[in-house]
Amino acid sequence: MKRKIGVTLIVILLLLAAVNPLTAVAASYLPAFFYHQNDIAETIMKVCQTVYLFHSGTEDVQKTIHVNDTLIVYRISPLCEAKKVGKIKVISNIADTYFKGEVAEGEIRPNDIAKKGNASCLVISVGLCSP
Repeated sequence: MKRKIGVTLIVILLLLAAVNPLTAVAASYLPAFFYHQNDIAETIMKVCQTVYLFHSGTEDVQKTIHVNDTLIVYRISPLCEAKKVGKIKVISNIADTYFKGEVAEGEIRPNDIAKKGNASCLVISVGLCSP
């Protein structure tokens, strides 16, 4: 009887030891979008290049931002500080939540924030939105 209990305990401990590392490995892989962050971060859009802006589509944005408006672009640092990096001129509306723009000044990267008043837009990569 004691031998059966001892063998059972050893089997349970071995199973726990085998399952525990599998749990750690399952949580260690990064989501797919992290693998492509370097490609996105290296994309730089310069003066006269086309950019696409994503916005919420709310009434506030529609009242504040219009075609031919100029938006100031900020880059957020890891310390959550906003630094002005350029300007974008809005060329047209695309669907309900996108603007097409042109870089008017500076160097813009995806994930920068374009603002006018209280309305903000996220600069996205050209490949994510068709003209």
